Amino acid sequence: MLKYSVIIEKAGGNYSAYCPDLPGCAATGPSAERALANIKKAIGFHIEGLKKEGLPVPRPSSKVEYIEVAVSL
Repeated sequence: MLKYSVIIEKAGGNYSAYCPDLPGCAATGPSAERALANIKKAIGFHIEGLKKEGLPVPRPSSKVEYIEVAVSL
């Protein structure tokens, strides 16, 4: 089982998601939850395609950290 980092961003009227470790692998959805479900499927298809082409499957290497920043709004 591999565990990839996924970035979800608000994009106009919908959400987009992508996986930094799998260039070109992206998905969208009307909600963050739907975009996440769609990128999970897209990652599976992406890896399947790489394997069919005899290409290496990139190992997860991206790390995600959150930092707190004091700002007054």
